[in-house]
Amino acid sequence: MNLTKAGSKNCPTYYIQKSIRVGNKTSTKTIERLGSIEEIKARCGDQDPIEWAKEYAKKLTIAEKESKQGILLKYSSSKLIDKNVRHSCNAGYLFLQDIYYSLGIDKICSAISDKYKFDYDLNDILSMLVYSRILAPGSKMSSLESSKEFLEQPKCELHQIYRALEVIAKENDFFQSELYKNSQSVINRKKDVLYYDCTNYYFEIEEEDDFRKYGVSKEHRPNPIVQMGMFMDADGIPLAFSLFDGNQNEQPSLSPLERKIIKDFDTSDFIVCTDAGLSSTANRKFNSIQGRGFVTTQSVKKLKGFLQDFCLDDDGWYLSGSKKIYKLSELDDEADYDKVFYKDRWINEDGLEQHLIVTYSIKYRNYQRTIRDRQIERARKLVESPSKLSKKKANDPKRFIDQGHCTPDGEIASKTITALNQEQIENEAKYDGLYAVCTNLECDVSNIIKINQKRWEIEECFRIMKTEFKARPVYLSRKDRITAHFTTCFTALIIYRILEKKLNGKYTCEEIINTIRSMNMMIASGEGYIPTYTRTDLTDALHEAFGFRTDYQITSQKNMRKILNQTKKGQK
Repeated sequence: MNLTKAGSKNCPTYYIQKSIRVGNKTSTKTIERLGSIEEIKARCGDQDPIEWAKEYAKKLTIAEKESKQGILLKYSSSKLIDKNVRHSCNAGYLFLQDIYYSLGIDKICSAISDKYKFDYDLNDILSMLVYSRILAPGSKMSSLESSKEFLEQPKCELHQIYRALEVIAKENDFFQSELYKNSQSVINRKKDVLYYDCTNYYFEIEEEDDFRKYGVSKEHRPNPIVQMGMFMDADGIPLAFSLFDGNQNEQPSLSPLERKIIKDFDTSDFIVCTDAGLSSTANRKFNSIQGRGFVTTQSVKKLKGFLQDFCLDDDGWYLSGSKKIYKLSELDDEADYDKVFYKDRWINEDGLEQHLIVTYSIKYRNYQRTIRDRQIERARKLVESPSKLSKKKANDPKRFIDQGHCTPDGEIASKTITALNQEQIENEAKYDGLYAVCTNLECDVSNIIKINQKRWEIEECFRIMKTEFKARPVYLSRKDRITAHFTTCFTALIIYRILEKKLNGKYTCEEIINTIRSMNMMIASGEGYIPTYTRTDLTDALHEAFGFRTDYQITSQKNMRKILNQTKKGQK
């Protein structure tokens, strides 16, 4: 701190001032007004007023450095705030930034940039899009606006973002491959079992084009869609993705992406786990060579008659680790509620030897009964309103309703008669509690069951992208930009999953994302940053996992610069 003076030469006024940094500029802040020579003499007694003032400035400097006094912020109820100057920022993105740079994504951007000539910072744009996808998902324009709330604001413009999307799309395969390689130094990638599934994303348009096609929407939307296939590792962390036309069958999408993983990711010895919709014979055979294996769900209802009889037989059930043979009719609803019983055999379907494993769970049986009871209740209400009946879908309550036309004499007429189809209800009830998988593995049944039980995590990945990240509807029309949009969503999902793992799975997706979105700080100009968020067990866990804290009563500008540098420790 320094002693300065202002005013006339004959009657100067003295101040204690210090240099402060506001953004990228240096300014001067008045700490205390000492007044005229006479006012200083009234405070210093017989001492020389100028020497006393200089010594006083030194004491204030030492006290500040030793943090022996708190920071006093002065505000006036009669003074307007400065125009076009922001007074708050988000610090939650710092945890995402720490993972982003530890994954070396900045280096991947640098390698891509070396191949092209453009006047923008690709890393600046991609990091902004990734953080915004988690913190404030929206269009590219809204992402740019919301990112201005970050501690460090992006330096790009909207037209540069669209140019960058085109480059990201061109380098999508290289980007995914390098991201996977870099991730292995950040987290142990469990790639012995890979999970594959497909979903689709709709566009709020009416006319389809060469890429966005009318197809079977997972959300029953009457819009053109684009489909995504994605592989996930055994820890629930995405591995690779591909996009294909909305009107294509999803089954053929598995092998091309799997070949790309084998080629670009330098891995080939793994087990692929899928749901029944992706378990075509061709896919099963493809994963029965070169050391690979498959585990896929199998609809009991679609098995051949003798195999259905095997699954429905009351006798011949086992528990893992026990040689005792059980009968389903003798199970106790309370004592056996959480147990999973099984039976298995080898079958030959389409020239492929497969291990059929059927499980039975009272808990799962009760769940299926509850769902069906609700559907039956809805069906009863529909029976009273025949006009609302339309085409019946696989899991629609309307499948439990019979319709007929007759006169009082039994002749065909225009009168509609509706009733519950008890035979359909009883036929479905006999499958309650049963769940089957097919595999070419010869390992212990309990291990195969465990592999399949984790399949829900890839469904959760798609749910996070659609709900938390709002990946749809997509407000882009060009195929390359659409591809880049999903590359940013995919990258955001990897970063989020690693963040989740650092917190040891103790918190839900909603809790984590809502917390980092709310971690705002007030900017005390020239002094530092004051948290305006609520400190919780989750914020404590975040700070402990990443080794820095933003939850002191005030974080000085110097310490905040240290935190920013720490979160970019992987940067060149």
